[in-house]
Amino acid sequence: MEVVLAKTSGFCFGVKRAVDTVYEQLEKNGSKGGIYTYGPIIHNEEVVKDLEKKGVKVLDSRQELEALDSGSVIIRSHGVSKDIYDIIEKKELDCVDATCPFVKRIHGIVEKESSQGRRIVIIGNDGHPEVEGIKGWSNTPATVIEDMQAAENFDAKSDEKLCIVSQTTFNYKKFQDLVEIFQKKGYDIIVANTICNATEERQKEAVDLAAKADVMIVIGGTHSSNTRKLYELCKSKCEGTYYIQTLADLKLDLPNSVELVGITAGASTPNKIIEEVQNYVRINF
Repeated sequence: MEVVLAKTSGFCFGVKRAVDTVYEQLEKNGSKGGIYTYGPIIHNEEVVKDLEKKGVKVLDSRQELEALDSGSVIIRSHGVSKDIYDIIEKKELDCVDATCPFVKRIHGIVEKESSQGRRIVIIGNDGHPEVEGIKGWSNTPATVIEDMQAAENFDAKSDEKLCIVSQTTFNYKKFQDLVEIFQKKGYDIIVANTICNATEERQKEAVDLAAKADVMIVIGGTHSSNTRKLYELCKSKCEGTYYIQTLADLKLDLPNSVELVGITAGASTPNKIIEEVQNYVRINF
C-alpha cells in the first residue's frame, strides 16, 4: 500500500510567520510584560494550547483588549479591522503585527477603493475572522457573498460602482463562478482575485491526489476554513475521506483492496502532527 502526502501541506507562509512571531516574542520577553494575541493566532487548537501553556493569553473581544493596561498585543494571521489598531494605539500597548501579507494587501485594496466611493463585495464566509477584519477596512458598507443564491439576490443601484475581493482561502472555482454572476448583471466592477496562490495550489494538489486515492486523510483544526474546504473538495473525489485534527481522531479500518492512501493538511497544521499521521499509516497498514 502506498501513502502519499500532498506536496503543499501544513503551514503556509503567512501562518508560519505568525506562529514564529509569537515564539520570538516569548523568547524576547518571556511573559513578563504580558503577551496577548487578538483572537487565536491561527486556527489550530494544538498550537494555541501550546502557546497558552507558555503564557500567551488569547483576547476574545474588544472589551478584553480595552481592559488591558500594558503588554504586547499580537495581531493574528487573519488580520483585524482598523478600529482594533486604533484601540491598541490609544491604550499605548505594544502592537506586533503578524497579519499575513496577502491579507494585508486586501485591507489596502478595500480601504483605497471604498474611499473612492466603490461599494465593497467580499466573496467569503461571513463571520470568519479574516472576513470580519476585511470589512473593518471599508469606508462604505461591505457586503459578504458566500454562495450562488446570495450573488443572484445581490442588488445595487445602476450608478453604483463595485470592488470585489475574496477571502484568501476561498475555493478558486467557486470565486470565478460568483464573479461571473456579478459580471452578467452589468455592474461597473473592479475584481481583485485575492485568493492566496498557496491556497489554489493546495486545493488543486488535494483534488488531484483524492481522485487517485482509495482513502484520503485531511488534517486540520475544526475551526479552520481552508481545511474544511479541502475536506469538501477531497470528499467530492474520494468517498473514503476522513477529516481529523490529530492522530488521536484517526479511526482507520482499511480493507486489503486499498492501494493508495492520500494525506493533505490545512494551512494551520503543524508538521509534527502531519508526520505522526503519515508514520502511523505507513507502519500500521
